[in-house]
Amino acid sequence: MARMEISSARLPDVTVTAVVALLTVIGLVMAFSTSKLVSSGDEVKMVTSHFQKQLLFAAIGIAAYWFAAGVAPESLRRYSILGLVLTSVLLALVLWSPLGVMANGATRWLKIGPLPQFQPSELAKLVLVVFLADSLARRGPEKMKDFRFGFLPNLLIPGLPIALVALEKDLGTAIVMVSIICGMVFIAGARLKHLAGLILLALLGIAIEIIREPYRVRRILAFMNPEEHMLDSAFQLTQSQLAFASGGLWGAGIGSGQQKLFYLPEAHTDFVLSVWGEETGLIGTLVVIGLFMALTWRGITIGIRQKDPYRRFLAVGITAWLAIQAAINAMVVLGAAPTKGLPLPFLSYGGTGLIVTLAAAGLLAGLARPLEEPL
Repeated sequence: MARMEISSARLPDVTVTAVVALLTVIGLVMAFSTSKLVSSGDEVKMVTSHFQKQLLFAAIGIAAYWFAAGVAPESLRRYSILGLVLTSVLLALVLWSPLGVMANGATRWLKIGPLPQFQPSELAKLVLVVFLADSLARRGPEKMKDFRFGFLPNLLIPGLPIALVALEKDLGTAIVMVSIICGMVFIAGARLKHLAGLILLALLGIAIEIIREPYRVRRILAFMNPEEHMLDSAFQLTQSQLAFASGGLWGAGIGSGQQKLFYLPEAHTDFVLSVWGEETGLIGTLVVIGLFMALTWRGITIGIRQKDPYRRFLAVGITAWLAIQAAINAMVVLGAAPTKGLPLPFLSYGGTGLIVTLAAAGLLAGLARPLEEPL
């Protein structure tokens, strides 16, 4: 009978669960707020279904959260290589098969038969974290100081899916994945000179990717001098900043924002924080930023408390991923970084992203349980 009782120790971490729940609810509120009109470039479409879809995605994501929170993280280790291979295959299918779906000039989605289309690059981030956690734990800090046998394999093996993501014209996700590697190998004890070389190599790769795509060059120029490009390359940035400025301290009220109607492209996805800022003001924006900071702090705390290296790296990797992606999105919409299509975790519209990030947060919440506790 005792084993049938549910104790608080067996439940997912309360802080992570509460923060993720609040962020997901805010995302649903924004999906509803932006469901009247969605602007994409010069085209404005009436949309009445994406709130219902996001509600369905959230329900699936919540189930994934609780399932992941109850799974022994060690059971994922045996599938880390297989997961990386399968994800790479899916990314290749996006690029070089009829199953790839193009939208907004980029091919990032996969449509298999009657199944809903999904974005393999979102899954690739979670798979990358699990692979690195296993790989770094097996090598240990001493071996990680060796460039050839410790440091290099953790760059070359994940390099294939990262390259495929970059070929999808998803530079933002590729940057997040490289940032995850940098954070995790640093925690694992890699030499600073090796890490510095990785960062320089990553910056060189980013520069090459920017130069080879003229629209990225235009975005950089617009970021450096937005006043001269208000009606073209800096239009999205300008409208985003206007949204925050219009919100003032307390905002115009949920559903009352104007920038989402005809001016702000991708208001329900990459720039959802701008809509939230206009409708809830500086106070609401600080609340969302504060929630992400609380999630980051709690994730770091959970990681520090882990005695098992694999669990520690898993917690650090998930936390770094969510924190870095949220920070980049916030910097873009506030005008502190060049415009780049990257969703805000838990808030932006999108089925694959919401489900995968909720599953990752569930893993993080489950790591708060002691290792010796039966699962």
